[in-house]
Amino acid sequence: MARNLRVAGVEVDLIAREGEVLVFVEVRWRATADYGGALASIGARKRARLGRAAAAWLARCRPLPPCRLDALCATGAAPLQWTWVRGI
Repeated sequence: MARNLRVAGVEVDLIAREGEVLVFVEVRWRATADYGGALASIGARKRARLGRAAAAWLARCRPLPPCRLDALCATGAAPLQWTWVRGI
């Protein structure tokens, strides 16, 4: 539905639909899995900011669709190893 969208001062990497669910996606890449890798780089503060951006986006939606926050994480160099994490 959208990519690299600024909402409420936060950049949302992807907004997509999976069936009836509206999905806000944070995309992260790390060269190695050291220090927890890409998923570990999405801390509580970033999740809270994404939640506020999602709430601002949803303020325009009626009726409110079910929604969730996911992460699309990549590790390494080409070819990247991708992991989709639902409900972060």
